[in-house]
Amino acid sequence: MSTHTPPTKVIIHQLKTGVPGLDEVLGGGLPEFSFNIIAGSPGCGKTTLAHQMMFANATPAKPALYFTVLGEPAIKMLRYQQQYSFFDQAKLSGVAGKGAVRFVNLSELVLKEDLGAVLDEIVKQVEAVGPGVVVVDSFRTVVRKARAERNGGGEVELQGFVQRLALHLTSWQATTFLIGEYAESEIRDNAVFTVADGLFWLYQTVERSSIVRKMQVMKCRGQESVPGLHTFRITGEGIQTFPRTYGLTATTDKKKGTRRLGTGVPELDKMLGGGIPSGHSMLIGGPSGSGKSILGSHFIAEGIRKGESGIVAVFEELPDEYAARGARLGLNVDAALKDGSLEIIYLRPLDLSVDETVHEVVDAVKRVKAKRLVIDSLVGFELALAPGFRTDFRESLYRMIVALTRLGVTIVSTVEIEEDFTSMGLSNFGISFLSDDIIRLRYVSIDGQLRRVMMIVKMRAGKHSIDMREYQVTNKGIVIGERLRGYRGLTSGIPGPWDQGPASIAGARDDMNKNG
Repeated sequence: MSTHTPPTKVIIHQLKTGVPGLDEVLGGGLPEFSFNIIAGSPGCGKTTLAHQMMFANATPAKPALYFTVLGEPAIKMLRYQQQYSFFDQAKLSGVAGKGAVRFVNLSELVLKEDLGAVLDEIVKQVEAVGPGVVVVDSFRTVVRKARAERNGGGEVELQGFVQRLALHLTSWQATTFLIGEYAESEIRDNAVFTVADGLFWLYQTVERSSIVRKMQVMKCRGQESVPGLHTFRITGEGIQTFPRTYGLTATTDKKKGTRRLGTGVPELDKMLGGGIPSGHSMLIGGPSGSGKSILGSHFIAEGIRKGESGIVAVFEELPDEYAARGARLGLNVDAALKDGSLEIIYLRPLDLSVDETVHEVVDAVKRVKAKRLVIDSLVGFELALAPGFRTDFRESLYRMIVALTRLGVTIVSTVEIEEDFTSMGLSNFGISFLSDDIIRLRYVSIDGQLRRVMMIVKMRAGKHSIDMREYQVTNKGIVIGERLRGYRGLTSGIPGPWDQGPASIAGARDDMNKNG
């Protein structure tokens, strides 16, 4: 009986792109010898992306060839590209020298000759150099030339030209990038998109006074890329991508609630049944001045006291102000800030993206190996976002909380709630579903005084106190008092004594109206 041995699967090696976050989006890196297109509108970062990947992979043994067909001199392009930190002068040897990165200007050839001559020149240069990376910028110019020839009865068809170009470059084991300004409507009928192995689409939109940049890997043959739009930013470092996975795709669930974390307020720990279960996400909601941030400071300070590192992400005050306020309450965190077991990060650029913020938080958690995280506050977080990113707020927040709690991080988030003294809302954002536990702080009017009341509204891991406890904000932080007794309607914010029924309340109101 004969046995059939299955053919050995071809191994496709992956190249590092040199773009932070992009390898993760691609599923590990760029497939070697692939034929790729970088498309988008002017100014969205196409040329910068190509240069960054080219400099990351060009070597003297396998150099990079950069063909320019726009008529823009390479020296002008390099004048701007060398401002980025990824630019390596040592890889250049003159504009068209013999270094690891070489530039070839095809603009005159494109204008004077047919596409056969253009293809022959590209093939000639590739055969002579044996590059590892080839870039054609802008390929749109070549496409227009091909269409003009086709419409005029020329012999070279666009489909044949693209296929021959791809065949030559792939057979010479070159990873290729074609840069062009395209509209998404052209994808269906454009031959170049059919032949391409990879398709990167870059977007740039203006949201009021902010610029929003996003990237989508529409096509990546042979491997699983992360779908959807990924925010990216162009800085002095070049392009940085912020994958929607936050670098946490390989994490495994850690069992929640294996222990209880103290809040730093002993009476609150009792109300919680021993503290916050590890790996939980807790939401502290309440009006301005109710002590939400102070409870967060207690939680972080208690972790430091027990040797648990922590992160505080603030949006409404500077880190020094946050630390100073904690110090005034006796929660001295200076030593932890100095030894690196605590980081207070402030994130408030005008065009902040939610994914970018989440990456900053996740990176800090990994760097410090934090067990505790405080986000103060979710209202400030949302207001710091560019308008176009606010629609993604709840989705990205959910993904961040799920990812971090899987790492065993316990999260305390604060959210401001406007009191209307007619009901007891849990969140103005509809985000209470994100939380395992909810603490509600509120003001109540009793005997002509505005007093503070605390209650545990939700707790997924076991029993908790159902008492409504009065508390005070003192120079030592939060002090919880006794359960409020003898009142009805505490959740409305305007309670009355139990022995004061509806009729007597109505009578009191009539008396008030008569007396003006």
